[in-house]
Amino acid sequence: MVNFLDLYKINHRFDKEIKQIFNDVLQSGWYILGKQCGNFEKKFAQYCGVKHCIGVANGLDALRLIIKAYEFCKDDEIIVPANTYIASILAITDNHCKPIFIEPDINTYNINPNLIEQKITSKTKAIMVVHLYGQVCNMDAIQNIAKKYNLKIIEDCAQAHGAIYKNKKVGNLGDAAGFSFYPGKNLGALGDGGCICTNDDILATKIRALSNYGSLKKYENAYQGLNSRLDEIQAGILNIKLQYLNEDNNKRKNIAKYYLENIKNENIILPHNQFDHVWHLFVIRTKFRNNLQKYLNEKNIQTIIHYPIPPHKQECYKEFNDLSLPTTEKIHNEVLSLPISPVMTQDEIEKIVTVLNDWKIDCNIIKQKMDGI
Repeated sequence: MVNFLDLYKINHRFDKEIKQIFNDVLQSGWYILGKQCGNFEKKFAQYCGVKHCIGVANGLDALRLIIKAYEFCKDDEIIVPANTYIASILAITDNHCKPIFIEPDINTYNINPNLIEQKITSKTKAIMVVHLYGQVCNMDAIQNIAKKYNLKIIEDCAQAHGAIYKNKKVGNLGDAAGFSFYPGKNLGALGDGGCICTNDDILATKIRALSNYGSLKKYENAYQGLNSRLDEIQAGILNIKLQYLNEDNNKRKNIAKYYLENIKNENIILPHNQFDHVWHLFVIRTKFRNNLQKYLNEKNIQTIIHYPIPPHKQECYKEFNDLSLPTTEKIHNEVLSLPISPVMTQDEIEKIVTVLNDWKIDCNIIKQKMDGI
């Protein structure tokens, strides 16, 4: 079986270093907000080219804390791509704000800047951009809109560690940015973890307090905060893996390049690389997704659907279920993610290409699809 993602193999490369981190943290007797977290915050801030990095418990908390720090009012609106993972929306509604869904560009799958301005109202406070699958959004257009209407830009960088837009890394393209270090990310821990990046001194200080029960000084609470901190073990592991992030991203880019140049099947739509893409996911589209996934599984190739149900169609958001977002729904009905990781072998990559190129659709299935069956 060609696994979709072999996390053991990815992390086994750093076996000795990770075991040393475990030992160092254990022996230190300091497990929260210690030197490992401080070192990682400094290094990741430098990597992203920003002044501040605050380690938090996970990527969702990163976005929640950014919005909480801005103190938007109840029912204030935040523009967000309709085509995203649900965490982007949860962070908004958890702060009692209203998500305003914008359809994606069908080529990049990211938010379509041409559709943003028409949705701006007197209640609009921010634009949340999601660099989905690892590709940077069209930031020039979004920055111009934000400046025109005095809106904050919040980056959801959960899938785009190290991606670059015009010589600036993600995390440094808006007012504040949230990252996830979930194990499967391009920069992944061995558990949950996340961080917030910003160049805003006041915002950084406030977020650091909010993530620590609202406190900057022990037992003194300036805000009604959360308990959301990056623990020492995860920070230490991230310190190790950050050294190899660019190398790993380049391996992903090489695999994607091979896929793009060699997958040739008229029933498969390949991803479009408009801006810098670090290929957290290699997402193809086909009208015959179920057939293709079944076929690949029979050939011992594991795939995943990112994501089968868009946020506005989820049970927890019944108030949005009647929204008409055809481009988003088309994407969610057709996408399929192929294996891509820095530890894949050339044989595995070539096998995937060969199997995809050999895939043929039965004429009866095509007819049923055209007839709407």
